[in-house]
Amino acid sequence: MSAFGVTETAPAGEMSFSEAMANVSMDAINKVKQGEAAALSGVDGQASVQQVVEAVMAAEASVRTAVAIRDKVVAAYQEISRMTI
Repeated sequence: MSAFGVTETAPAGEMSFSEAMANVSMDAINKVKQGEAAALSGVDGQASVQQVVEAVMAAEASVRTAVAIRDKVVAAYQEISRMTI
């Protein structure tokens, strides 16, 4: 529900912005966890160096994507806050 008492819903079959952001966040979290697990497996000798590097690079890419989205959202918010009413 928004500040004006209006319930916001996405059209059938479409994802809302908040759901999309939640999915991106969860994907980034899962990739980081997989990277950490691969790193620990590599230390234990259960995973090859290539597997560890691939998992860590995937985690890094997810984090970079999440940070880029965050930066765009913050920039958009700042732009809106500068607008005169």
